[in-house]
Amino acid sequence: MSRFHVHIHVSDLDQNIAFYSRLFGVEPSVVKSDYAKWMLDDPRVNFAISTDKAGSSGNAPLGLQAERPEDLAAIGERLQAADAVALAEAGTTCCYARSDKFWAVDPQGVQWESFHTHGEATTYYADAAGSAVARASCCGPALPKASADTACGSSCDVPAERQVVAPPAQACCA
Repeated sequence: MSRFHVHIHVSDLDQNIAFYSRLFGVEPSVVKSDYAKWMLDDPRVNFAISTDKAGSSGNAPLGLQAERPEDLAAIGERLQAADAVALAEAGTTCCYARSDKFWAVDPQGVQWESFHTHGEATTYYADAAGSAVARASCCGPALPKASADTACGSSCDVPAERQVVAPPAQACCA
């Protein structure tokens, strides 16, 4: 089973926590200084908001959260069959969680993040050694906004050892 994931970049975390808490009728299950998350059952969605994303606001990647590793593997197989995997990561730290992920981009250029979370993290982002790193350095491949024809962008800080690629997909950043 999977859960739909929506992440929105916001300029004022407190105002948005208040708004979405009223909208959903519950307080967030996770609150950090730059991040909040609601794990809702009706509708079944992992809804997150965050600040400090380099002048960006609005929709962040959409996604599917897999409950089990085998559910993520099935999503990955479907994306690979469609030749849509832009990046696959193992043991990445993003959004205060440790996860394995498949990143894809739809024909309009919207990033999709499919992931299985297997632990919490104490930082928003971290490198492979677990050290906190700048926010611009992870959470998906760098994809050109103007073109969905190119799966991989021109730059990405995900080290090759954290990328997991199965044919026919090709890793970005390798």
